[in-house]
Amino acid sequence: MNPLAEDYSRFVIPTYGRFDLDIESGSGCFIHDASGRKILDFGAGIAVCSLGHAHPEVTSAVCEQAGKLVHASNLYRTSPQASLARRLVEVTGEGKVFFCNSGAEANEGLIKLARRFGSATGRSGILTFTGSFHGRTMACISATGQEKVKKDFGPLLPGFQHLPFGDLDAVRAAVDSNIIAILVEPVQGEGGIHPATAEFLLGLRKICDERGMLLLFDEVQCGLGRTGYWCGWHAMTKEVQPDGVSWAKGIANGFPLGAFWASSKVIEERGPLCDLLGAGSHGTTYGGNPVSCAAGLKVLEIIERDGLLESTRVLGEYLASSLRALETSLISEVRAIGLMIGVQLSSDFPKTTRLAALEVVTRAMSAGLLVIPAGETVVRFLPPLNVTRQEIDEAVAKFSETLLILESVN
Repeated sequence: MNPLAEDYSRFVIPTYGRFDLDIESGSGCFIHDASGRKILDFGAGIAVCSLGHAHPEVTSAVCEQAGKLVHASNLYRTSPQASLARRLVEVTGEGKVFFCNSGAEANEGLIKLARRFGSATGRSGILTFTGSFHGRTMACISATGQEKVKKDFGPLLPGFQHLPFGDLDAVRAAVDSNIIAILVEPVQGEGGIHPATAEFLLGLRKICDERGMLLLFDEVQCGLGRTGYWCGWHAMTKEVQPDGVSWAKGIANGFPLGAFWASSKVIEERGPLCDLLGAGSHGTTYGGNPVSCAAGLKVLEIIERDGLLESTRVLGEYLASSLRALETSLISEVRAIGLMIGVQLSSDFPKTTRLAALEVVTRAMSAGLLVIPAGETVVRFLPPLNVTRQEIDEAVAKFSETLLILESVN
């Protein structure tokens, strides 16, 4: 066992199924391991490094801000936080933003927002969907529609119902006098890259309007450019406006930052001078710190300046088409929306000692390509938004090589 692996074994709680890879550095779409091997990274830290590793402009913005102010407490105002909040409102809609540190915290904030919104009428129930993933806190695993994240952590937070994703009839049947909100991922990421249909999102909005409920979008993985639009749901329809949105992952290129937006209608529910989440109702020590906000501002600036929204749509289709063109019996479907690609492995995948997705991801890593598993049978491609066609071609070639080796095993 190498020294780093030994230290992890001795001192780090093993909550992750870590791959046998020690990463030393990264640049753009590549990482370098401890031996100096260069590996193409099409996971981007699970959709986090929107601009790739060690982007020089993000590094410069972080260093400049760190030289001035790292932390001052949310008891005071700082310019980077206000500027990033303004920018997020500009791309989402009229409302306000709360900053935190992660996607789970952002979703916790939306859950608290819904509970506070419903408190006057005694409503607290929230509808979510099977296959969803909303984070690892107690409220978020209660909201998540996957049993594996809940195992042995009961009793869970009550008030959540999980319904079939995409089934409006099931939603209508589930809405009763206790339901106050619907929380949905416009694109299920951890669930295997499953985009909602425009009809489904429009139907949810209609139900919420009819019943005085909140429609909340979890855009932790699909938001802020990943689908080729600032608002991930715009890839399906621009005719829907939610009441709340959560973000994290790609917002600051790897610096810990999460946020949620609440529409003006919601935050002024108790009158324009008394926001629904007022002083003392919610908080965080590190959320919205000046350094992370400076990184977030620079990320959004570069995405807009360099036309990365449009190129994400174009390159996403190019990557998906290239994967669909592979002559292999091991792929049954390629689901894609922007640069969120889910490769569904076929049901007759060869029997190995590992789950199918883990087998492919592990072998691809050996071939010099990082991709991400989603469940047992889906492999995700989540490259930086500034990926090039040449890098896509190289990734597809390495993936093809991996599948050819697996087919020869069968």
